Amino acid sequence: MPVSDAGRLARRWLYLVHRWVGIASCLFFAMWFGSGLVMLYVPYPSLSPTEALARAEAIDWSAVTVPPPLDGGRLPQDLLLEMRDGVPVWRSQGWDDGRDTVPASKGRHLAPVDAAYAVRVASRFGRARVLNVERIMRDQWTVSGGFDRHRPLWKATLEDEGGTDLYVSSSTGGIVQSTDRTERFWNWLGSVPHWLYPTVLRQDNAAWRQVVMWVSGPCIAAALAGIWIGIMRARIGTRRFKGGRMTPYRGWMLWHHVAGLVGGGFLIAWIFSGWLSVDPWHLFRSAEPDARTVRAYAAAGVMPAVPLDRLRHVGTGAVRARITDYAATPLVVLEYPDDRRRILDAATLEPSQPRPNAIVVAARMLVAGTPPDAIDRLTEPDAYWYDPGGFPRLPMLRLRFDDPAATWLYIDPATGDVLARIDRRRRTYRWAFDLLHKWDLTILTRHRPAWDLLIWLFSLVGMVTSLSGIWLGWKRLRRG
Repeated sequence: MPVSDAGRLARRWLYLVHRWVGIASCLFFAMWFGSGLVMLYVPYPSLSPTEALARAEAIDWSAVTVPPPLDGGRLPQDLLLEMRDGVPVWRSQGWDDGRDTVPASKGRHLAPVDAAYAVRVASRFGRARVLNVERIMRDQWTVSGGFDRHRPLWKATLEDEGGTDLYVSSSTGGIVQSTDRTERFWNWLGSVPHWLYPTVLRQDNAAWRQVVMWVSGPCIAAALAGIWIGIMRARIGTRRFKGGRMTPYRGWMLWHHVAGLVGGGFLIAWIFSGWLSVDPWHLFRSAEPDARTVRAYAAAGVMPAVPLDRLRHVGTGAVRARITDYAATPLVVLEYPDDRRRILDAATLEPSQPRPNAIVVAARMLVAGTPPDAIDRLTEPDAYWYDPGGFPRLPMLRLRFDDPAATWLYIDPATGDVLARIDRRRRTYRWAFDLLHKWDLTILTRHRPAWDLLIWLFSLVGMVTSLSGIWLGWKRLRRG
């Protein structure tokens, strides 16, 4: 085939892809831009740790008579004390991922998680009467895999102004999700369409990932074809169209052409990063840390006996007590409804925290014995330790290693807890997905009007491109 014929054929297919795939893709684009603006102000429902602490029962220390359950004198992976339906309990997670809840009071038994239990717990947590309770496996607000270990769930509807629904775990007996009427309404216009998240699809994670990838792929192709056509049809130099115009189009085609050229780069970045959100082919999956080294860091030695008789006085008002041993520093971390913490030596109950050099020495075992190249104490968020909705926990120790994965550890200096492990792949994902999809640079998210204006500006340009494309496509379809 002559080169000129091949060029004409390629151009023909370029126009066909943009025209016919673009009709469907513009419908998705309009939906994604509109729902994305909703999500800017109403995120997907979740029970935040702060809300859970604020509504939790204060520990009844007078009833705590059973010492912490240990694994051969050493801590399990997680161990905390809190209330469960009026009874103090020890909750533990073993190193084999097994979970257990036992009474912290001698002679007390745990009530079964039935409808009556769910009514008591939900009414106490929500501080309102329960109108209705039902046993469910999942619904729209509990469809993700994170709730699998809590199924079946008890869904309790409260008699309050917000129309609150609380979800009680059948395994732990705790509240694991909370939604209100306003959240549910706006999420049907926000997160559900934006993430292609209806329950019937999302309950099968593999199928949902495939749908997201195969819907996003043609949309990327249509957008790329449109930008290429838009560039070919624009005359920016001296040789312009009649009347000195840079575009040959008028009416809706003019809007579509100009908006596509102005916002095309953002559109491609946004849809491409959305495709990356499901991590196709697991390009950004990090290797799991070695379980033995994690255990050595978090439970290195034999725990001292925690003096419960003194803890009753020291811990007044606390709603949770966590026992930790990070960097060979046994601690009791008391948490309060106002999100305060008190961190005490596990043996003496005096204020304590790990020494920074002890954290650094112990952290080496988490990265194959490699010493850190750089140690920073963060008092402000950085590009990877941040929270678009507010401030992350600070100060924070950041340890950067020169291992093959270029690992960074973010460690709470007050407890020694490793709160984030970010290697080169995850840092790449932060820029390839989070930045290109959310534009969540700290300098913008800490100055919300600037961030909002940027997102609105690009989204409105995208809406003009999408809606004009829908109208043009509809007119072409009507012509047959």
